[in-house]
Amino acid sequence: MELSDEIRISAPRDVVYQALNDPDILRECIPGCEELIQNSPEDLEAKVVLKIGPVKARFAGEVTLDTSNAPDGFSLSGEGKGGAAGFAKGGAEVTLTEDGAETVLAYTANVSIGGKIAQLGSRLIAGTAKKLSGKFFTRFGEIVSEQSAS
Repeated sequence: MELSDEIRISAPRDVVYQALNDPDILRECIPGCEELIQNSPEDLEAKVVLKIGPVKARFAGEVTLDTSNAPDGFSLSGEGKGGAAGFAKGGAEVTLTEDGAETVLAYTANVSIGGKIAQLGSRLIAGTAKKLSGKFFTRFGEIVSEQSAS
């Protein structure tokens, strides 16, 4: 499954980039996030509780960042395991483009899933994924815009 979107954030690109690398901000923005630990600048561990249709599961996962294109963007890859509910793995490309006093954040993500959650149907999963990414980026945009304004 592929997801892509872009949002405008009322903050300079460097501020947005720093926020995308701040575990405290990410923890606050990720829906269902219980824990986010930064083991190194490139490696993160997360515990997230998600409800996808009738299936609710706690996922434990790891994310690796490739920041070689900073501050224009970065790529990430990761995998999460939800026990009997199944697993998800994938990656994303994020680009940050300055547009005056704002930053345009664009992303394209690819995700594959397996286990019980894969049996729920692609429309339900795609709808849930879009809803969760929308919640993340809406909250992220609000936090970064507020911090930039103060």
